[in-house]
Formats: sequence, structure tokens, C-alpha cells
Amino acid sequence: MEQQYLTVTALTKYLKRKFDADPYLERVYLTGEISNFRLRPNAHQYFSLKDDGAKISAIMFKSAFQKLKFQPKEGMKVLLVGRISLYESGGSYQIYVEHMEPDGVGALYQALAELREKLGKEGLFEGPKKILPRYPKRIAVVTSPSGAVIRDIITTVKRRYPIAQLVLFPTLVQGNQAADDIVRNIQRIEELGTFDTMIIGRGGGSIEDLWPFNEERVARAIYQANTPVISSVGHETDVTIADMVADVRAATPTAAAELAVPVLNEELLRIKDRQTRLEQSFLYQLQQKNERYQRLRNSYVFKQPDRLYEGQTIKLDRITQRLIQSMETVYHQKQRTAQEIIGQFRQQTPLGQIREGQQQLKFLNQSLHDRMAQYMKDREKQFTSAVQQLDLLSPLKIMGRGYSYTTKEQQVIKSVNELKPKEKIQIHYMDGIVDTVIEKITPAEEE
Repeated sequence: MEQQYLTVTALTKYLKRKFDADPYLERVYLTGEISNFRLRPNAHQYFSLKDDGAKISAIMFKSAFQKLKFQPKEGMKVLLVGRISLYESGGSYQIYVEHMEPDGVGALYQALAELREKLGKEGLFEGPKKILPRYPKRIAVVTSPSGAVIRDIITTVKRRYPIAQLVLFPTLVQGNQAADDIVRNIQRIEELGTFDTMIIGRGGGSIEDLWPFNEERVARAIYQANTPVISSVGHETDVTIADMVADVRAATPTAAAELAVPVLNEELLRIKDRQTRLEQSFLYQLQQKNERYQRLRNSYVFKQPDRLYEGQTIKLDRITQRLIQSMETVYHQKQRTAQEIIGQFRQQTPLGQIREGQQQLKFLNQSLHDRMAQYMKDREKQFTSAVQQLDLLSPLKIMGRGYSYTTKEQQVIKSVNELKPKEKIQIHYMDGIVDTVIEKITPAEEE
């Protein structure tokens, strides 16, 4: 059987597929020491990771390298996260680094990320920033008395604005007790209340050295301070929580001093320039006012004041003339109206109206008399008819036909049950009354 020989490219592609398909090599966590590192600005980074027994090539693309919070150095022990793959052209395997952090400080980075998230949700980073005073009189400096920070600040302030007073508050800026010391000095400055600006700073260092400025109590003390705070901690690439909470962040102590004070000579020149401009403006205004004064002084109003009223006099005469003409016109119109009314009144005398009223009154009197006579006749007929009807209903009329009624003690008797023998009774007739005594009572049944 004839043997089939592979090309180097085919073998390399096969091995690369093996590397890429292996799930254990898709995400690898390594620890080791950086070797052969040379910083390439704004480019991909190539180096090696080694330990006592082996070495592996590493590549970190620019997008991942720009996210680092520290500067890798030769010999630094680091923790890497990446994937293993084969570089086909060289036939060597290497790790493509996705994340890297210094070995031994991973817990610090985790704590820093959690604290940033917590304070960010509370709004300490996005809160309103206080404006730095333009011309501070007293500046408090919270830093170490023996470091280069205070010397840079003093030198810069003396050079730019020597009239400002610098007051140093000696502070521990590294170690376990540094955070408490920083908070204590911030509170002292706030209690004094005589400072216009506060500078908090220290030089560069590792994350452990800068950790006091990442403490929560330090961040809250800076946020609660009423004095504007300038933070200058570490180098320009180091960003601490104190920098994020402060009102202004400076890249270096010198930059912090420059932000805190202006340049006195420039301010004096600016004041002198404004003074000159003010004087020129005042002289120009004075000249303008003087020219206007001279024009007014030479005006005819002051030389011939009677001319001031000529136009008004002519206007008054014209108005007076128009008023007289209007009054005469109105007078003649009213006079004509009065003549017309008088003529109409004379044509319509009241004698005819009086005679017409008398005739109407006579007619109404006659009509009233006739109506009253007719009314009395109608009432008389009604009365006669009522008398006749009443007469027909009268008991006397009935008694005239032979009827009578009996009373006892002025009470009308309606039944024999109301009477007893030997009682006196009265029998009423149409023409008289008969007094009698009862001898016998016979009920209707017996009769």
C-alpha cells in the first residue's frame, strides 16, 4: 500500500482545527511572568508568558489592551484569560489574551468594580460639581509632607499666584491607616470653613499603594465636602474613586495647582487692559456727552426760547377757530330743530282733543248708567224667583193645608215614645198654638 504524504500546510491546518475545536482551549486561565515585553503605542502587543518550566507566546489585540487599568512591565506577574490557537505561518501555538490583571490584586480589582457600581447607583459620580473659585485666598493641601506632590504644588502656586496662602494638612497617603487620616483631615478643613479650595493628592504607585483613595469612606467625605475639591492621585492613567467623586480631576500635582490658581501677572495685565478700556470708554462717553451739550447749548431753544412756542401757538389758534366754527354749526342746527318743533306744536292745538275726550266721557257715562239699570233688573228678577222658591219650601205653607207640629218644652216631638200621659204639650197651627194635656197614648200598631 502506497503511503500518502501530507504537506506542512495541511498538517498545520489540521492541528489548528484541533486547537480551535477543543473546548478546554477555548477559555484558558493562566498565571505567569511577562517576558520579552516592549510597549507598542496604539498597536497590538506581543510578549511571552513564562514560569520556571515553560514559556508560551502571547498576543493582546489593541482593543483589549486599551481596557487595561495598569501598565504591563517586564517581569511582572500577571493573571491572563484567553484562548489557545495555532499560528499557521510559524507552526507555533500561542494564547490570545482577552483580559489581564496583576497577580495578587485580583480581589482588589473586584472590590473596586463593586464599589464603583454601588457609588455610581447612588449618584456620587454624576452629582453636581462645585465650581472652583477664580481667585482663592486660602488653599488646603491634603497630602504627605515629605513627597514630591507638596513641593510641586508649592512651586507652581508661588510661580503663578503667590498671594494665595497654602496650608498643608500632613496626611498618610499609603497604608491601612491612610484612609482614616484622609477623612479626618477633610473633616478638619470643613470644620474650619476658611478655605476656598482643597487639593487632595499623592504620587503614582500600584493599585495597593493607591487603594486608600478607593475607600468608600474617603469617597463619601469628598462628596459631602462643601469646599471645592481637586483630586490629583497617581499618574494620568490611574483613575481612583476619589478622582471620580471630586469636583475636578488633575492629571498631576502641577496640573492641580494650575487649576486651583490663575496666573497673577496675566490677571494683572487683564485688569490693566480692562482699566484702560474702561478709561477709554469713559473718555469717549464724556466726549459724546460734551458734544451733545454744546449742540443743545447752541440750539435756538436757549437762544430764542419764544420760538419754542410758535408752533404750539399756531396750533392752538387753529384749534380755537375750529372749536368756534363747530359751536356755531351746532347752535344753528339746534335752532332749526326748535323752530320745527314749535311749528308742529302750533299746528296741533289741544282743543280738538278736549272735545273728543268730552264726547267719549259722555258716551262712557251713558253706557255705565244703562249697564247699572240692566244689572238691577236682573238682580231683582233673581230675588223674586228665590222668594217664590223659598215660599214653596216654607212650613207655614204646608201647615196652611191642615198640618201641625207638637213641641214639649220647646223641643219638637217626632215620636209618641217621647211622650207620657199627663204631660203638657203645645200643638202649633198655622194661625196659633194650643196648650193641652195628654190623657192617653195609643201606638200606631194598636190603632
